[in-house]
Amino acid sequence: MSEVTVRRPGPRAWATLIRCEAKMVVRDTAGLVVPIALPLLIMAMNASAAGEEMVVNGRSALDVHVLPLVFTIVLASIGIINMPSFLAYYRRAGVLRRLAVTPASPAMVLVAQFVVSLAQAVVGIGAAYAVAVLAFGALPPVDTGVALAVVGLAVAAMYGWGMVVASVALTPNSAVAIGLIGFFALGAVGGMFGGTAVLPEPVARLGSWLPFGATVEALSAAWAGSPVDASHLVGLALSAVVGAVVATILFRWD
Repeated sequence: MSEVTVRRPGPRAWATLIRCEAKMVVRDTAGLVVPIALPLLIMAMNASAAGEEMVVNGRSALDVHVLPLVFTIVLASIGIINMPSFLAYYRRAGVLRRLAVTPASPAMVLVAQFVVSLAQAVVGIGAAYAVAVLAFGALPPVDTGVALAVVGLAVAAMYGWGMVVASVALTPNSAVAIGLIGFFALGAVGGMFGGTAVLPEPVARLGSWLPFGATVEALSAAWAGSPVDASHLVGLALSAVVGAVVATILFRWD
């Protein structure tokens, strides 16, 4: 009997899987449009007035407050709502279980989904920033490197929470429901509905440690050229680590 040589998936297989994931995201109209259209709508509603209010270092309220909020909404909606719903669907449909008995690991789906959703986040943030610059005269952050580092850390934190949602959700619908609850809960204590000044002080402090509020505050500091509070960075890092650990324990392929 001749031996069968099993080969691990190569670059072509990875490219095919990523392309298929991209098609799935594009076909999901709500999941594609909401993370881009909702932040643009929020920005358009606030940009005119905020763009005229100077805050610090030549940056307006649009730069320091509105753009960080808009970028955070993009990252949170994709990481906490969209991505978990796809993984829950694949598990429910048996896609992950079937991949487990092939040379292609189910982890490939996680990587492909991460790559595609990250590309979607780049499109969402890029579209919002382009409109802000071209239509409302927004300026770049004073500390661009810090802002990029914060975005990278925020991606890890939001995806950490998203993996927890994917781990506990039994169906795609429950993943969307849990993701929406998590998204609005984090947003409520993180300043999405009018800032944290109106919140009780303990709630506002908690919100500044959680991913949504920490991202908004850290990006605001980077745009203003102020030092980023270490607690915000620690909060984002802990969210990423805790989310990864919890997902490793709870996530099931079938």
